[in-house]
Amino acid sequence: MLKVDDLMTKEIFTLNEDDNLKMARSLMDLQRIRHIPIVNDKREFIALVTHRDILRATISQLADIDPATQGEIDAGIPVSEIMQTGIKTISPETLLKDAAYLLLNHKYGCLPVVNEMNGLEGILTEADFMKLTISLMEALEPN
Repeated sequence: MLKVDDLMTKEIFTLNEDDNLKMARSLMDLQRIRHIPIVNDKREFIALVTHRDILRATISQLADIDPATQGEIDAGIPVSEIMQTGIKTISPETLLKDAAYLLLNHKYGCLPVVNEMNGLEGILTEADFMKLTISLMEALEPN
């Protein structure tokens, strides 16, 4: 049986709760990601910031604020103000099928993967499952 460790993204980008919204927005834009795990100095998982969280914290474009002003505002907002705590996590040993059910049934976009000491090991996202699906479809195609 496949386990989460077989599919999860292991090289992940993280921030800590003292980093600011501007850093989170830039990281998401540069790395083309939608989820940023928030860790402490021991790399223990403490929270999550999603693209949706950042959008909620952004002043509407209808307010006609230029990007430089938005950047200044973002620089003054710590990630701790928008991060989500109490996030469901899974272990690298979790069966991949069980993780898929969690994502589907709870409409999660990702599941942080932590070890027994709550150390962040990786992240499992919907995109990881899309990559798996494409690989399986390619394997089924006739040569």
